[in-house]
Amino acid sequence: MTLCATFSLVTGVVWTFSDTSDTPAVTAARANDAAGGGAPPARQAPHAPLARSVPVKISIPAIFIEAPVTDLDLDKRGKLGAPPLGRPKVVGWFRGGPSPGEAGTSLIVGHRDTRTGPAIFLNLNALHPGDSVKVTRADRTTAVFTVDEVKRYAKDKFPDNKVYGATNRPELRLMTCGGNFDKKHGYSANVVVFAHLVSVKKQKS
Repeated sequence: MTLCATFSLVTGVVWTFSDTSDTPAVTAARANDAAGGGAPPARQAPHAPLARSVPVKISIPAIFIEAPVTDLDLDKRGKLGAPPLGRPKVVGWFRGGPSPGEAGTSLIVGHRDTRTGPAIFLNLNALHPGDSVKVTRADRTTAVFTVDEVKRYAKDKFPDNKVYGATNRPELRLMTCGGNFDKKHGYSANVVVFAHLVSVKKQKS
């Protein structure tokens, strides 16, 4: 097994990953085909933005994920480190950007694997449009997002503006590694899940 590398943010936000296997993203068209050619899921209306609050847990029922969230920062070289290798079932949130539910694009990343085996985002590419992503926040609310699309991008053709561009509504990006692997250059692509906020649940006291 190899492990995911750091993430590079340049002129705001430009990321690169390393990963472990060739796992193409599930696009909206592929999901539609898998469903027998029926109409794609109806797009849910976006919810109004929330105030800033630190994420503490992420839940993705469709791929059986429930994981704690740790904060990630940039190092002196402008690179965003991955979650700790000793905690492969943890995801990382870039706290220099919006929190999940705030207006703008919130970024959450996770390893696909480490030297000890599969990690939290191993099956991220298996998500479909319409699947839910739930982020529990420190203010005791849960921001519920719906997946819009799942894409795989070659690193040398990564669409920075599409993935990280400014948006007025609350959006979420989940990211891990994908594509072909070689020992010299690592993995050739990134898997990116695009989602937007559709509802908010408040925890009972």
